[in-house]
Amino acid sequence: MSLRNVRRFWQYSLLGSLLLLLTLTLLYPIYLTVRGGLAEDVATGQGFTLEHLKLVFEDPLQVQALLNALKIALATTLLCIVVALPLAMLSASYRYPGKTLLNAAILVPLILPPFVGAIGVKMLLGREGSLNTLLGTEWDLVGSARFWGVVIVEALHLYPIIYLNATASLANLDPALDESAENLGAGPWRRFFKITLPLIRPGLFAGGTIVFIWSFTELGTPLMFDYKLVTPVQIFEKLKEVENSGEPYALTLVLLTSAIGAYILGKAVFGRRGYAMYSKASRAGGEITLTGWKGWLAGGAFGFVTFLALLPHLGVVLTSVAQPGSWYQSIVPTAFTGSHFAEALTSDLAFSSIKNSLMLSLSAVVLSTFFGILIAYIIVRTTVRGRALLDALCMLPLAVPGLVMAFGYVALTLTWPFEGTLHIFGRSFAAPLDGTWLDMDVFGSNPNPFPLLIIAYAVRRLPYIVRSTVAGLEQTSGELEEAAVNLGASRVMAVRKVIIPLIMANLIAGGLLVFSFSMLEVSDSLILAQRTVHFPITKAIFEFSNRLGDGPYIASAMGVWGMGLLTVTLFGASMLLGKKLGSIFRV
Repeated sequence: MSLRNVRRFWQYSLLGSLLLLLTLTLLYPIYLTVRGGLAEDVATGQGFTLEHLKLVFEDPLQVQALLNALKIALATTLLCIVVALPLAMLSASYRYPGKTLLNAAILVPLILPPFVGAIGVKMLLGREGSLNTLLGTEWDLVGSARFWGVVIVEALHLYPIIYLNATASLANLDPALDESAENLGAGPWRRFFKITLPLIRPGLFAGGTIVFIWSFTELGTPLMFDYKLVTPVQIFEKLKEVENSGEPYALTLVLLTSAIGAYILGKAVFGRRGYAMYSKASRAGGEITLTGWKGWLAGGAFGFVTFLALLPHLGVVLTSVAQPGSWYQSIVPTAFTGSHFAEALTSDLAFSSIKNSLMLSLSAVVLSTFFGILIAYIIVRTTVRGRALLDALCMLPLAVPGLVMAFGYVALTLTWPFEGTLHIFGRSFAAPLDGTWLDMDVFGSNPNPFPLLIIAYAVRRLPYIVRSTVAGLEQTSGELEEAAVNLGASRVMAVRKVIIPLIMANLIAGGLLVFSFSMLEVSDSLILAQRTVHFPITKAIFEFSNRLGDGPYIASAMGVWGMGLLTVTLFGASMLLGKKLGSIFRV
């Protein structure tokens, strides 16, 4: 066998192994969820029935919950576009005072999960909160206006994803197209709708897809607002029925089908006709410098949006230093303390949750980085058939709701080899992992969710490390690797000694994103960790927020620690990746 054939053999072997791994950790849990919603016997998965789905749509409360989730997703996505697109146009076309700092500050909302920010929003905008006290009104986001409370909090958290994608798309536009249209007499609005918008539509759709699916399946924020008439919360509350009821499976299947259906519909409506440029050019040369009041107005737009986005964070910070009961019918707390931060580090629940999250997140970084390098290498450095499928599977976690993935992992623990009996060729095989330390049980008498949480974190955040590594490999000449091989180094040694050091900045940036978002992961943490000893930070924050007395204050203090962590990691990733950071949030 020639050297070339040997190399192709190992490339296809690696491709097959990676596809098998993603099938087991990504596609199989989704399949189990679908099977449970359609199986006549939920415990064994035998038979076929539409009865579970029929019961869902016959229940008016569940239909209303699904409609509410869709309304939240639509309203959040539209609000994000309305906020982010004008800012992206300003950033791409003009220079103004403080532009560099303001462009970095636009990422700030990503540093806090919206369900933590909900604590601050309730204190600021609740019936007895700061705004009503200041204006003498009685608008209540926590009570009668819970729907808009959820939408506003999620939009203030997610609009940077639209901004990043729109900015990246605008950066690739050729200014000559706009200039030609202007010379032909087209006004600014006509040029925007006829030239700019069609060309950046793929970027808007990519970012909008992430925002829509994220907000449609968001679990934490409705829980914090006690807005229970949405499908994700109903799935969460029925989770313990998974062993003997098809209803939670059917609800999750409806959620998954709705998300996919919305994506396909959006693709058909917004992506049915493609537009392309003959060339791409940097827009930096075409930027117009705004001076005087126009420059300050442009900077003020960024500052105002950033201020609004920081309100939940400000509310969390103020709550974390307020004496219990001191923030009631007042603009700011009337008494302050630092004891909540000490409690957020020293109490048994808080300390163990921080320790758990650090261990789980670091493990997820190691796992996702290792496989991310292998996947990116196959995608960029080889020409094997099937690498496009591998690339698509890696991006799938961005399109599949996190709640569906978490539910699928629960279903995974209830099947062979963890539970039950496998019947094959007339023989029965008991589950070999049942009762062992490898038994990743969630609801049993001796649960062990840590391996499952590590896998869930790594798979959910795999797109970040893959995209950042692909970007690094595309900028690194393959001739360097070939030169090392020609000098006697093995392929593995060439990658380890030559390629990895050259793409280390991309690996660090991707790893930072995996670590930070794993530390504050919501869906997997709330669903897979059911015992106090296994709680990650986000589950501990949720438990504290429901505790009377000082609970919300300690939860806010833990949220502030999380904000500090994500601030450092996101700014670090932004500095290392620059405009390529937007490509990470694309599906």
